[in-house]
Formats: sequence, structure tokens, C-alpha cells
Amino acid sequence: MDWIGLIGQTLHPLVRHRPPLNEPKRVLVVKLCCIGDVIFATPMLDCLRRAWPDATIEWLVGKWSAPAVENHPALKHVIHARSGWRALARQMADYDLLVVPDRSSQLSLAALRSRVPHRAGLDSAGRGFGYTVRAPIDPDEIRHEADIYLDVARALGLETAGCRASFVPTEAQVERVANKLTLGRPFAVIHPAGGNNPGMYMPVKRWAAANFAALAERCVTHLGLQVMVVGGPNDGPVTADVLRTMRVPAIDLTGQLSLGEVAALAQRAAVYIGNDTGLSHMAAAAGAHVLMIFGPSDPRRYGPFAAPDRVRYVWRPVEMPGGVNAGPPPDFDWVRDGVSVEEVWAGLLALLGL
Repeated sequence: MDWIGLIGQTLHPLVRHRPPLNEPKRVLVVKLCCIGDVIFATPMLDCLRRAWPDATIEWLVGKWSAPAVENHPALKHVIHARSGWRALARQMADYDLLVVPDRSSQLSLAALRSRVPHRAGLDSAGRGFGYTVRAPIDPDEIRHEADIYLDVARALGLETAGCRASFVPTEAQVERVANKLTLGRPFAVIHPAGGNNPGMYMPVKRWAAANFAALAERCVTHLGLQVMVVGGPNDGPVTADVLRTMRVPAIDLTGQLSLGEVAALAQRAAVYIGNDTGLSHMAAAAGAHVLMIFGPSDPRRYGPFAAPDRVRYVWRPVEMPGGVNAGPPPDFDWVRDGVSVEEVWAGLLALLGL
């Protein structure tokens, strides 16, 4: 535990609890990183908006993850977070209620220092010392991360039924994607990269390029789909491996689309196929048909949190060492422990109702 956490454990019983506001005028959701986690926190917006339809709701988020929420209809503003707990405390000030679906002791300290009278957040191992409304969690219990975040809403006495992850592309993103599409037949979007963001580098989460290529070939030959391969500006080596291995034509859109444009593309696709990545969760939250491939991460904790008839994951259960901070199993091997092309193909057919 870091020094902030140690101080927090000392302060934990000293922070006076207050009842939440009945009708807060200004609410700030604080979730900085990363894209998938921010998407998992978006169900909170449904809860807050449903409870307080006239409140101004804003979101404090890291610049990297801001695209996940910057066009959300429930939000008035998205604020880029500054570095350091003191700067964060200043950004948190002047609200009626802080909502912090995060385990960070630094955010807890910043919330305490902000002097906002009502502060609700997760309390794991005493790290929620800065909150007046605490949602205690058991890190050893296997629960979906989004449902854990919703414990903050439950601690505030809010109804959480029916709250799902949501992402809304901008009109410009939808229009740009529509202008790029000149296909006369349905298509599949394949994103073979991921596992790389400011909070984590875990390339082991990526299914093998040869497997993606084999799956893409089946999409073309058995389902008659066109294939589009997407990736960020730094994903060229990953997508090139897939394209080089494929024996059918595909459209390479690597580095050509923003995150929101990929989600808009996924909305129009017959299916989006990807690893356990923030972009895959964004596509699912946008309402696309999404098939996610899991290996050294646990879909019971990190699976898509969207309408169950539109999303599906494929995973061969492996022994996981723990929760959010434990990392992948140290000896995970895709050939021995991961899903095969046949298993993913069966999951794809099930998702499409075939």
C-alpha cells in the first residue's frame, strides 16, 4: 500500500459521514482511466440522471480516456484531469456531490481535500477514507467491474436496474464513417490489437494474428462478409501480421479512424470481433454486435456490460490470481490455455443466431 493509503487508513474512521443530497445541483463523476474502465463507469450516468433529471452532471477524466465519454448525452461537460492530488482537489471543488467509482487512494485524498460536502466512492482496504458515503467492496469476490462501480450508486440509495454501459459517437464521426462506406454487402470489423494504455501494457491479451486471419477467412467464405481490419496509429505491426496471413481480401483501416469512428463503424457492421480491450468495450457500449476474445483476463470481471443479446465473449476458464491489480497468470500460454479458432467461430455463429 502507498503512503496515501497508509494515511487514509488512519483517517478512515475520522471522516464524518453526511447523508447524500436529495437534489444535488452539480454532480461530478471522477473516473480518470482507462478507456474500458471509463466505459464500465458509464452505467452510473443512467442512475444519476434518472434520480436527478435536473442536475448538471460533469465528468473528470484523463485526456487519453476522454473520448469514451465526451459526447455522452447525460453530461454537460467533460473535464481533462490534471496531474497530482492537489490539482485534482481543486478541480473537484465547487460541486454538491462527488461520485468516484474508483479504488484509488489518491482520488480519495483529493476528494477529502476538495471540501465538497458530499463525496461517494468505493472503499477497498480502507482506501475510501475521503468519502462521506462509502461503498465497501471485497477484492476477492468475483464480480463484474461495472457492477462494483454501481455499488457507489447503491450506497447513495439510487436504483441501478437496467443501467448498462453506453457510448454515443458524435454526428461528425457517424457521418465520416458513412462517407467511407461504399460496400454493397455486410461486413465484419476485426480489431486484433489492444492491451496497451497509460495504465497497463499487456500484449499477452492479444489472440494470435494467425487465428484472427483464419477467422476472417471464414467470415468471407462461409458468411459472405467483407472484412475491415482496424487499429490505432501504433497498431500497424499487429494488423499487418493479420493482413499478411489472410488469404482473402480485406480493407485495412489501421490508423485511419478515431476511437469514436471505430465505434460508429461497429454500429453498422454485422459483427465486431476483438480482444479484451477498451475499444471493444466502446463498440459494445455503442450497441454493436460484439464478440470478445478473452485469454489471461477474466470476463466474469471484465466482460462486455451491454445488452446480452448483442454481445458475447469466448473464454476457456483458467485459474486467475485475483482482481483488478493482480495482472495475468504468469504462465499463461495461448496455445495451451487459450481458445481455438473453432471455439471462437462457434461463438460467432451463436451471436449471429446461425
